[in-house]
Amino acid sequence: MTDIAALLLSRIRDVPDHPEPGVMFKDITPLLADPVAFTALTEALAGLTVRYGATKIVGLEARGFILGAPAAVRAGVGFVPVRKAGKLPGATLSQAYELEYGSARIEVHAEDLTGADRVMVVDDVLATGGTAEASLRLIRRAGAEVAGVSVLMELGFLGGRARLEPALDGAPLEALIRV
Repeated sequence: MTDIAALLLSRIRDVPDHPEPGVMFKDITPLLADPVAFTALTEALAGLTVRYGATKIVGLEARGFILGAPAAVRAGVGFVPVRKAGKLPGATLSQAYELEYGSARIEVHAEDLTGADRVMVVDDVLATGGTAEASLRLIRRAGAEVAGVSVLMELGFLGGRARLEPALDGAPLEALIRV
């Protein structure tokens, strides 16, 4: 494990049986409250954004906003929020995706991404990969190119990487921590 991964992991709290019995929730709020760890995380995400030549970061609602916005500022690129359906005013592009029980929809402002953009998707956790996969489809439908996906933590036992691989179409998937 790298030094940064060890630092970040040391600031993530396990909360058993949340939100339901049998689930081990990974709480990142202690990491966000620690200026050294949060700065290290921001620097790492900004570094990946620059390394892969992104011109914008797309942050996935809601923790992707917290992580992606400061990384975008640090990398010198724009930030675009991808929201749950119905949250954005004005013209939007939307993408439906399947959940374990049902479906959901995400949206982006139609004018925020163009064919000139290379987009890094940022989120806190890669779990099953459904939201990330939908965001990649949405980015491409907007005419932009996917530079990659970067997450704080990948929950490998949930199979999100395997689900996301076809949608990545060769773009990198970087997880700072894998559990």
